[in-house]
Amino acid sequence: MRNLVAVVSALIRASHPWPALTVTAVATGLAAASGRSAGGLVTVTAAVLAGQLSVGWLNDLVDASRDARTGRSGKPVATGELSRRTVLVGVLVAALAAVALSLPSGVPATVVHLVALAAAWAYDLGVKATAWSVVPYAVFFGLLPVFVTLGLPGSPLPPVWLVLAAAALGCAAHFVNVLPDLDDDLATGVRGLPHRLGGTGSHAAAALLVLAASALLVLGPPGGASGVGLVALPTAVLIVAAGMVAGRRPGSRTAFSSVLLVALIDVALLASGVPLR
Repeated sequence: MRNLVAVVSALIRASHPWPALTVTAVATGLAAASGRSAGGLVTVTAAVLAGQLSVGWLNDLVDASRDARTGRSGKPVATGELSRRTVLVGVLVAALAAVALSLPSGVPATVVHLVALAAAWAYDLGVKATAWSVVPYAVFFGLLPVFVTLGLPGSPLPPVWLVLAAAALGCAAHFVNVLPDLDDDLATGVRGLPHRLGGTGSHAAAALLVLAASALLVLGPPGGASGVGLVALPTAVLIVAAGMVAGRRPGSRTAFSSVLLVALIDVALLASGVPLR
């Protein structure tokens, strides 16, 4: 029993839990704002969470040797706390569950979710080491609202401003997520777009992208900005500014945390009544 608890704990840590839960929260907020039924809300949340588990586990599985070389003690696969076989089984089971849980939303929505996950898996499998590393993030996050709305009666598409906002938010997350590991990545041959821009350029790109996402969510819906939006936008600016300043310290993940916090503010904007169709 104690061994089982240890394995489960290690699997949770290897799944990149905070990003996974944040993405799931975004999808849940979208589904709630779209008017999904209670059952639809549950299946969307479960499908996205399963997909995120598969992405996180695949990332740690592929990076295990690189993480071991750079001495990253918080990586259970790299340290041998989890076997590669266990994590591979987890990836496959989670991926199949993500597809199965998407099917209640309909075939078009399932295909879109599968394309989004394929982009995320491609990132794990090598795209992250290229100048195109931001593209999988743009594709995955941009397709997230499409997945949600296609599951509604009539399979409507979301407005363009919402797709662009989601894609911008995803790209921002990519830049800040990589920042704390720039030196370790470069030492092991990983040269994604953030590595090519450097720390200063990546900080600037992340700040501009996350604020663009917030502006689109506040100003994009017809009828003008709501009172909530007029408060949320300057709040997002302050949070990002503080996060970027504090995040300049070596190894700091404050910038990443600030983007996650703004993402949650964006979920709150959606839940407050932003129209998704």
